[in-house]
Amino acid sequence: MAIEKQLTSTGCVAQAQYPLATLTTFKVGGPAEWFAAPRSVSELQACVQWANAEGLPITRLGAGSNLLISDRGLPGLVICTRYLRQTEFDQAGQVTAAAGMPMATLAWKVAKRGWRGLVWTVGIPGTVGGAVVMNAGAHGSDTQEILVSTDVLNPDGTLETLTPDQLQFQYRTSILQADPRIVTQATFQLQPGHDPQVVRAETSADLEQRRTTQPYHLPSCGSVFRNPQPKSAGWLIENSGLKGFKLGQAQVAERHANFILNCGGATASDIFNLIRHIQAIVDDKWSLQLRPEVQILGDFQTV
Repeated sequence: MAIEKQLTSTGCVAQAQYPLATLTTFKVGGPAEWFAAPRSVSELQACVQWANAEGLPITRLGAGSNLLISDRGLPGLVICTRYLRQTEFDQAGQVTAAAGMPMATLAWKVAKRGWRGLVWTVGIPGTVGGAVVMNAGAHGSDTQEILVSTDVLNPDGTLETLTPDQLQFQYRTSILQADPRIVTQATFQLQPGHDPQVVRAETSADLEQRRTTQPYHLPSCGSVFRNPQPKSAGWLIENSGLKGFKLGQAQVAERHANFILNCGGATASDIFNLIRHIQAIVDDKWSLQLRPEVQILGDFQTV
């Protein structure tokens, strides 16, 4: 029988030994010691309060699209924010979206209003919270360019509003990546007043371009490595002869070499060891150390 702890009177519970593989786009990973999925900021605060009282470390989980979780699972409390999905629009082209709102869904919402500024996010598999934490980007655009502010939950349970300057954005990262604060919502400045039909067509074209150049047919985490300049990670991996290379059931994608695919039954260790193999081969050939964009969580052992 599953063990649960009631955290709020509204029904938010912490579940013991919760399987995380189904919640990551890689479809791998062991169980969470404790897992909770709050549906409001007050429930999120209750989760943090309970974890603090129990002395448990907290791991944030959104869409699970930029994560590699160990086969051994994660200690402490894993808080999944994907059910925080409210959105509000104003008359000045600003949209405020809760942390769990998928960026792709938000892109379509604003396109239907004739607002530009989120077309590039339609193929991003993450959430608003993840986009802020990772400074998500594509096609030369990124989150910091449109972010007005973000609300975060501090470890002591208080809420705080941060501006982009306070987030110390860099390429695919921010101060929040190695920070215990949890994004609850974010406000973006967009460009209203355009023909909705035109913006929807632009959004569809962007999504189609991604689908034809990136592998979507098997589980992956999106781009695995950050792009070192001036060459892209995909170019370096492909020109190291690694396209199609397989370790266990993890494979470097043929369509785009900066993707690793779960070909069916891959373990997190398969993927982790393939990441390390790619790094070693690229370093040997190009004297360059690829830095993972994917967040690697939990205990791993190299082979």
